[in-house]
Amino acid sequence: MTIKKQTPWPRAIILIDMNAFFASVEQMDFPELRGRPVAITNGKQGSCVITCSYEARRFGVKTGMRLFEARELCPEVIQCAARPHRYAELSTIIMEALNDITPDIEVFSVDEAFLDVSRCQRLSGSPIAMAQRAKELVLEVSGLPCSVGLSGDKTTAKYAAKLQKPNGFQVIYPWEAKARLRNVPVTELCGIAKGIGRFLASYGVITCGDIDKIPISILSKRFGNLGRRIWYMCQGADPEPLRMEVADPKSIGHGKVIPPNTTDEQLIKTYLLHMSEKVAARLRRHQMAASHFFIGLRGMHWDWIATKAKLAYPCADGRSIYSLCQQLMEEHWHGEPLSQVQITALDPRPDSQQLDLFMPNDRVRRTTNNAIDKINEHFGEFTIAPARLLGRSSMPNVISPAWKPFGHRQSI
Repeated sequence: MTIKKQTPWPRAIILIDMNAFFASVEQMDFPELRGRPVAITNGKQGSCVITCSYEARRFGVKTGMRLFEARELCPEVIQCAARPHRYAELSTIIMEALNDITPDIEVFSVDEAFLDVSRCQRLSGSPIAMAQRAKELVLEVSGLPCSVGLSGDKTTAKYAAKLQKPNGFQVIYPWEAKARLRNVPVTELCGIAKGIGRFLASYGVITCGDIDKIPISILSKRFGNLGRRIWYMCQGADPEPLRMEVADPKSIGHGKVIPPNTTDEQLIKTYLLHMSEKVAARLRRHQMAASHFFIGLRGMHWDWIATKAKLAYPCADGRSIYSLCQQLMEEHWHGEPLSQVQITALDPRPDSQQLDLFMPNDRVRRTTNNAIDKINEHFGEFTIAPARLLGRSSMPNVISPAWKPFGHRQSI
């Protein structure tokens, strides 16, 4: 099908994907790492590869691999401690710069963003020209190359971006998308994991072109709206709009991996207090409070000792949250070896502060917490902290998977 260059696309979506983002930042900031295999870990103590450079990937090193396995494949691999604040800083610069292309941006992750340029064509030219400009702009503001995918929907644009990595540029015209995806395995598309893939395979759907073998009603009955979306995704017609607003949080949580087979009660309590204070500080940062919390201790075999506990009234105070952790320890932990702790506020809501009128002690805690927050914001996290946290883990924080450069998702 021949389309004139001047004909506007019905819908045009660009996917910006930074190439091995964390590793690329390290190689840019430290020239001695350029051209060498680099593996990023959570601090120097980290034993798991968060991500790695393309030089390491050529040896088979992958995200999620244990560091000792990476060294078996690539003895020359260089371990680098992650610097999440640096990655967040650069990501924020990139995302803000992309507003020069279009205001319709969905920050998909710390290193990916969708741009809807459908409405910009009359003003800014063809989608291809805007995608090229976006690629150039990212390099200008960050010093880093990126891969770009362009198509008529989010799923196909994301698929296109990974076809020519690193530093690639791939266009799949909307009117060619169905044919281009016909022989692509369904599990190659973002959002179709192995479980959904097995369900589709049971109906003979292996490639995207096979989706005609299954009525949309079957997918809808099994997966709801996601099922209907999958049916269209496989045809290069994903109807999903860009999600530009950060929804109110359904939960706010923090967890920490602890040394394997930990049975030291005081050490476990230190980790729990650490996470209690992090959750509380994050609630306060966004003027929120919560009364229901998930408190979890994970064993060495992925089994959980957990509870959903409730405070008498919503708050954002670390000591109050920690009291729930102590209760869990006293009632349900019997010395089993642990590997992780997790604390999640299950019902964060705007903090009305009306309880101050009736609870003098609460007023004192609020005043104290506000003063501590101001000091820590200026001098660094936990500059002032409970004395027990002097013995907290030296492992650095990590970027939240749902990180955004604004709102409550801007968390590390």
